Amino acid sequence: MADQADPLVENGRSRAAARTPRPDHVPSERVIDFDVYRESEIVSGDPHTAVARVVASAPPVFWTPFNGGHWVLAGYPELFEAVRNPEVFSSRRGGIPPAPYEPKLVPINSDPPEHGIYRAPLAKAFSPKAMMALQDDIRSLAAALVEEVRPQGRCDFAQDIAEPLPVSIFMKIMGLPLDKLGEYRIWVNELLASGDPAVKGSASRKVVEAMSAIIKDRMSERRDDLISRLLDTEIEGRAVTFEEMQSFCLLLFIAGLDTVMNGMCYGVRHLAKDLNLQATLRADRSRIPDAVEELLRRYTFTMPGRIMACDHEAFGVRFKKDERVLLMLPAADLDAREFENPLAFDLERENKVHMAFNSGPHRCVGSHLARLELQILYEEMLARLPEFRLDPERPARTHGGQVLGFDGLGLVWDQA
Repeated sequence: MADQADPLVENGRSRAAARTPRPDHVPSERVIDFDVYRESEIVSGDPHTAVARVVASAPPVFWTPFNGGHWVLAGYPELFEAVRNPEVFSSRRGGIPPAPYEPKLVPINSDPPEHGIYRAPLAKAFSPKAMMALQDDIRSLAAALVEEVRPQGRCDFAQDIAEPLPVSIFMKIMGLPLDKLGEYRIWVNELLASGDPAVKGSASRKVVEAMSAIIKDRMSERRDDLISRLLDTEIEGRAVTFEEMQSFCLLLFIAGLDTVMNGMCYGVRHLAKDLNLQATLRADRSRIPDAVEELLRRYTFTMPGRIMACDHEAFGVRFKKDERVLLMLPAADLDAREFENPLAFDLERENKVHMAFNSGPHRCVGSHLARLELQILYEEMLARLPEFRLDPERPARTHGGQVLGFDGLGLVWDQA
C-alpha cells in the first residue's frame, strides 16, 4: 500500500529503515504495507481513497510493518466482533505507535466492568436531553460564523467554521479558557496526527499540566461547567480522585477538540462536490438527518487502537499478547459485505448502521452532541450560503493518524 519508490525520511531514518520485521506467527500473505500516518492519498487530501484501496485489495485482517508493526482490522464483521470482545481486544492501551508516555484515559482506556463505572457520569453529562439544551447556542454560533464569511465569497472552511464551531462549544462545556483555543489545537494535532512517539508523549504532558491547573482551580471554587460537575461525581460511593479527574479531562480534551471538526469537513466537502444533493437538502431540510448519517458512514474517520490481552486465534490469524491492533472503522463502513455499493453516497440507503461512532461498550459517548452539531451546521450553511463549491485554488489539506483529519478546506460561492 505504501509508496516505496519515494521513501519518506523522518527523524533521520528512511521509511524502509522504520519497518518492523515480520514476526514468525504472521503469515507473509497477511503483510500489507500500510502507514496510517503517511499514505500518499491520506496526506494529499483524499484519505478515503487510501481506505477504499485497502478494502479492495487487502485482507479484512492484516499486519503492517509500519509504526512499530501492528494488526489492522478493516472488515465490518471482524470489527463488529472485536469491539464486543474487550476481554481479548483490550482498550487498556491504544496508541499506534506506542508512546513512551501513555497516560490512562478513563473510560476509554478501561475494560468492563471498570469501563461502565467511569462511563456513567459522562453518559449523563452528554445525554440527548443535556445536548438538546445546547442547540440554541450551537445554532447561534454556526449562524455567526457563516455570516462572517458569506460576503467574502470564499473561506477556508476548516479554519473559519469547522474548527471554531465544535471546539468553542466543547470548551465552554468543559469550562476551558477560549483564548487558549489555538494553543490547545496544536497539542491535539500533535497527539493525533504525529507518528512520532516522543511528540505524542510531550503533547500529552502539556495537556495534563494544563488540565491539572484547571482542576485545582475548580477544586477551590466550583463553576457551571463539566469539570466542576465531574469533581462532584462519586465513583462507587467515594469522591473522585485528582488522578481520575486528570484522566477524564485528558480524554475529553482530545475527543472534544478534534473529532467533530473533521466530520464537518468531510460532510461539507462532499456537499461542495455534489450540487444536486445541496439542491435536494435546500428544498427539503427534513432530509438533512438522513444526509448526516450517510455522510458519517461514507466518510468515517476515527481509528481507535486496542492491545491484545492474551494470545488469541480469530479471523484466520494468530494474535499474540500485547500486540497492537488498529480498528480501521472507515474501512468497515466501506465493506461491500455489509453495505451495497459502499462507495456511493445514497440518501435513500436503508442500512445506516454505520460504525462512525464505534460500537459495543466503547460507542462514542459524545455521539448525540456530534449529530446535533452536524445537523445544525448543514442547516445554517444551506440556508445562508448560495451554492458552494470546492475552491480550485485552495485544495483540501489532510493528515493521517488515528483520526483522519483536515488542516484546510477551501470553499467558494458566487456573491449576489
